[in-house]
Amino acid sequence: MADTTLDADVTDPEAVVDEYEEKLDDVLATVDDPVPGVDDDPRLELAGLELDRRDFLKAGAVTGAVGATAGCLGNPLGDDGSNSAGATQQSDTPDHSVPPGEHDQYYGFWSGGHSGEVRVVGVPSMRELIRIPVFEPDGATGFGHDDETSEMLAETGDVAFGDAHHPVLSESGGDYDGRYLWINDKANGRMARIDLTYFETDAITDIPNVQACHGCAVQSPDTKYVYGVGEFRTPVPNDGTNVDDTDKHWSTFTALDPESMEVQWQVRVSGNLDNADTGKSGRWAFATGYNKEEALDIQGMTHDDRDYLKAFDVDAIESALQAGRYEEVNGVKVLDGRKESSLNSGSNPIVRYVPVPKSPHGCDVTPEGQYVTASGKLSPTVTIVDIDELDSVSDPANAVVGQPKVGLGPLHTTWDGRGHGYTSVFIDSQVVKWDVETAVEAEKNSTDPVVEKIDVHYNPGHVQAVEGETTDPAGDWLVSLNKLSKDRFLPVGPIHPDNDQLIHIGDDGGGMELVMDEPVHPEPHDCVFVDRAKLDPATTWNKEDYAGEKPFVTAGKSGVERTGEESVHVKLSSKRSEFSESEFRVREGDEVTLTVTNIEGVRDIIHGVAIPQHGINLAIAPQDTRQVTFTADDPGVYWVYCTYFCSALHLEMRSRLIVEPRDN
Repeated sequence: MADTTLDADVTDPEAVVDEYEEKLDDVLATVDDPVPGVDDDPRLELAGLELDRRDFLKAGAVTGAVGATAGCLGNPLGDDGSNSAGATQQSDTPDHSVPPGEHDQYYGFWSGGHSGEVRVVGVPSMRELIRIPVFEPDGATGFGHDDETSEMLAETGDVAFGDAHHPVLSESGGDYDGRYLWINDKANGRMARIDLTYFETDAITDIPNVQACHGCAVQSPDTKYVYGVGEFRTPVPNDGTNVDDTDKHWSTFTALDPESMEVQWQVRVSGNLDNADTGKSGRWAFATGYNKEEALDIQGMTHDDRDYLKAFDVDAIESALQAGRYEEVNGVKVLDGRKESSLNSGSNPIVRYVPVPKSPHGCDVTPEGQYVTASGKLSPTVTIVDIDELDSVSDPANAVVGQPKVGLGPLHTTWDGRGHGYTSVFIDSQVVKWDVETAVEAEKNSTDPVVEKIDVHYNPGHVQAVEGETTDPAGDWLVSLNKLSKDRFLPVGPIHPDNDQLIHIGDDGGGMELVMDEPVHPEPHDCVFVDRAKLDPATTWNKEDYAGEKPFVTAGKSGVERTGEESVHVKLSSKRSEFSESEFRVREGDEVTLTVTNIEGVRDIIHGVAIPQHGINLAIAPQDTRQVTFTADDPGVYWVYCTYFCSALHLEMRSRLIVEPRDN
């Protein structure tokens, strides 16, 4: 096995690239060429490459070195660039600016990556509106500081950070219904739900038998299931045994109930999983996959020349569950969906394995639900699969109906509702617009379906058109989420912002137009958009929504209630500019439950509650109640103060926590 680490004494940037290529050559030297008569299926080769696969991967390796110019040079690695558009054009583009006091047309929900949050952005202005904490505590909102949300985090792993990746919205009838947003945690195998009435995380599930939950999707057209894609293959049980026995390693596709957030079933598959989407009829779910070799290192993972798009037949899965054809593992019903499983024999397999070029990445279903695509990543093509054909062909490979050549490093595809796909091309630093039906009719590897290319800066990952995941996309705006920004903004040290770029796609005659750069804190991974008319956020809390769970404390009901020899319940109300109790007394060692209600009925009047010496930091919206429990360890006087500037007497809004020595 080749040593793939870089030498520590290599400091010259060009030498680093040279050495990396040498190491990559060592790795790729173990990659088998296709076997004549076995691996030469013309549907599966690296379509249209003038470079061989090793050179293709090396081109990706040096992207970081040439990335600063990639978006300015068109297609520097061999395409003729005849369809390439410049970074900006003149057209009838709507004004993307939103004047003071006016509102955006769309809500955008961005994953926050390692911040573990979801960011809400107005589109087209690209103004960040708020951040919703999900997988990590947040001082500004008090998330993870009160009892309810801190227990939510503790019960799902109590880990240091989360990696929020793929936000998805609840659907009814193939359109967004404004109820929920789900987001997955790639780092820790969790799935969270955000209530879009209050824009607040209300549930987190730690998914069993999964170490990294990468892809995320909802069953369309109605959200019967929320799917989490388990990427890493790990031993089950993961107890230190079978660490090198790959037959004991699992990668699973998980279905959760959207209301209870409980895992309903899992399907174990061959190879690793990556990204996911679903059909529009309620029957099919899809996931791209890599490492069909089921290897543990890069040499093994890149050995073969193909991988699979996996098509999950939900009806067949449910029938197998009803027939009891599953095993229960760590409290979850798990079906064996591996390629050679008995559940995949016969005419009604639960998983169909559609062969595609090596290491596909993005998995995207067209708005009308006819096709699912797998973006090549290591092939310059997008593979198009006819979903209806999956039921009628004996060999899933025969459901492949198109494979347009779009450029080097295609990652993700989105839709405008007018018959066009838009694919992010990582190595070429472009977004490529192509015609779906032309791609189905054209020869494999053809560039004829390509309508237009636009340079982006630099190296795009996800690309999303407004409401592109619904059955009726808006077709006006698209955002390219670029991994690098390099020279686009003021320098801020070695860690640069990412660059999300707003592109107008609403004028097929005038072409795509880049209208805005937006620096963002690394690393937003994906986003999703919904028209503002489909959401109805609350401006104050409705106390009936938590009736029976927490009290609503008025001034007349506030005070200190001793509930045990070493426990007390302190109840406070807050309003401008006072807490209902000017002081409250407890004894040293008491477990204190502090319940605070903001009795204001006016929107945007938030009251904070901070007792820093006891780790208390709450933010309480109008008509909301929050509870926190702590131990009063040390005698003394501790000021309780409001952290949100709420009135002219904000600084005087105080109470005192007095902890009396227990032996008094």
